[in-house]
Amino acid sequence: MYWRIKRILDFLGLFGIDLYKMGSAFRGLIPLLRDYRELRQQQNVSGSQFPFARIYPYLDDKFAKSGIARGHYFHQDLLVAKKIFTNKPELHVDIGSRIDGFVAHVASFREIEVFDIRDLDNHVSNIKFTCLDLMGQINPSFFEYCDSLSSLHAIEHFGLGRYGDPVS
Repeated sequence: MYWRIKRILDFLGLFGIDLYKMGSAFRGLIPLLRDYRELRQQQNVSGSQFPFARIYPYLDDKFAKSGIARGHYFHQDLLVAKKIFTNKPELHVDIGSRIDGFVAHVASFREIEVFDIRDLDNHVSNIKFTCLDLMGQINPSFFEYCDSLSSLHAIEHFGLGRYGDPVS
């Protein structure tokens, strides 16, 4: 029975419906209203000249952990970033790894060049980004291009249409 419910919840999650988060948000509604009332009272007592603007409530933060420091993605990102730090390659290139994970770790201490079929909307210091489809013909200028290369949980998805690439 548990696995059926989990499957249904996972399926709903594909469409952005997260019943766990919704439950946590409802759980946080009463404390949010209590805290808001307390802040209003403090403002009135202090005679503050700073008016309340539009509020942006985060209803589940009160119960959230400080982050997720577990799982193979987390430990893999740290392990490979540490190897790059230790080995100090002349040019490290990454293909398709998470910008907000592994690539960010490396960019915190050195430049990294990233090739990805998906576009990157902003410029980030120490990340040289190239939007590139590596499933097609490879430009010979990329042969022997770098002395260090990574692709963390990405290449195995190429050709499956997951990243907007053609299914092949």
